[in-house]
Amino acid sequence: MLADKPAWAQLADQVHDFLGHAWICAHHAHVDYRELHRHLPTWEPAGVLDTLRLAKATYKDLPSYTLDALIKHVEPDLSQAPRVGRHRATYDAYATAQLLLAMANHYETWEQLVAAAVPPGLPGAPQQEEEATLF
Repeated sequence: MLADKPAWAQLADQVHDFLGHAWICAHHAHVDYRELHRHLPTWEPAGVLDTLRLAKATYKDLPSYTLDALIKHVEPDLSQAPRVGRHRATYDAYATAQLLLAMANHYETWEQLVAAAVPPGLPGAPQQEEEATLF
C-alpha cells in the first residue's frame, strides 16, 4: 500500500509541524507515543491521553478493555466513521475519539480527566506532590 508513497524522511518535517505541541489521544497510547517519538525525536506533545487507561478508571468492572469491547459497551456514534472498518487507522482513530468524548462526560474537570487518562511518565501527566519533610 505504501510502495508508491513518499518516504518517511520526506514527510517527517510536515508531520512534526502538523502535530505541533497538541495533545494526542490513542488507545494504549504509550505504544503510539513511543513510535512517534522514535521517528520524531525532537517532537513533544502537550500531553498524551490514553483511552485504555481512561476506560479502566471509568468503567472499573469490564471483563475486557479492548477497543472492540469498549465500542460494544459504550456504543458511541460511529455513523460518521470512515467506511474502511475496524483495524484500519482512520476508523480506529475515529472510534477512539468518540470513546474519549463519551468517557470525558464522567469527569467534572480537565484535571480529573488528565489524572485518569495520562499514563505516569508521559507528557501531560500530573506532577506528584512531594511530601513535606524537615530537610
